[in-house]
Amino acid sequence: MASTAAPSPSGSDPKTSSSLPSSSTTSTSSQAKATPQTPSLYLENDPARTGFDPRTQWWVNYFKILTGQVTNEGVFHYRESRYRANEARDVRRCEQYRDWLFAYSPTVRFLNDKIAELNHGQGMTPSNVLCRRCPARLTADGMQVERQSGGFEPAHGILVCANEVRNRGHLEDTLAHEMVHAYDQLRFEVDFRGERDLRQAACTEIRASMLSGECRWTREVFTRGNYTLTEQFQKCVRARAVQSMIARPWVKNDVQAVKVVNEVWDSCFSDTRPFDEVYR
Repeated sequence: MASTAAPSPSGSDPKTSSSLPSSSTTSTSSQAKATPQTPSLYLENDPARTGFDPRTQWWVNYFKILTGQVTNEGVFHYRESRYRANEARDVRRCEQYRDWLFAYSPTVRFLNDKIAELNHGQGMTPSNVLCRRCPARLTADGMQVERQSGGFEPAHGILVCANEVRNRGHLEDTLAHEMVHAYDQLRFEVDFRGERDLRQAACTEIRASMLSGECRWTREVFTRGNYTLTEQFQKCVRARAVQSMIARPWVKNDVQAVKVVNEVWDSCFSDTRPFDEVYR
């Protein structure tokens, strides 16, 4: 009797153990369903919504844009697709412009000489400037496009977004902007990223926008369509400095960016080193 009764409890254990994984799996799957997915911060293309279909010929999509069959979001995605298709061409053109500017641009050569004075006679070379495609992104609300024309990293050099370069003059402004950052990094050892002191980052952004030529009257009026009767230059410098500060992860919002720029505005806007004055 005892030997007959003994297997009964042990016989029930396999059934219990075999049912546990099923219960665990059900619980896990129910938790997965209950856990909401994090929404994407940027919009991906949906041909049904935008009218732009990357699988069709580019000229077909272009014709659809001309005839109003593509939304503004679709136009954005079409533009990015053409940048990807023409990446090699854009990079090659950017490198040609870059080499010419290092050889012949008065602004680039002057800044490079001043950088060399601070760096034991070693200036920048074209190899310190990388031309690459920089993808832009459209925010989830479809209201804002995030793109850049270049960047500076003290440990690596200058990045130029080849797909955003309109012409050689535009690249000259971009190079001058980033080379002012390089000069400030060598001369003042500024906290360029703003990890410790956002005011230092704001100051170098003000100076770069002021001295690079990107805010001169012709650029503002004919390229960007911005025109005011008074203080056009100051408004441009301030706006572009704020925009650059917002892109830093340590800046909470545009309110903080404006506040930091305003705190250092008077001293940094009056500092034209290494130039004698603002002439571009």
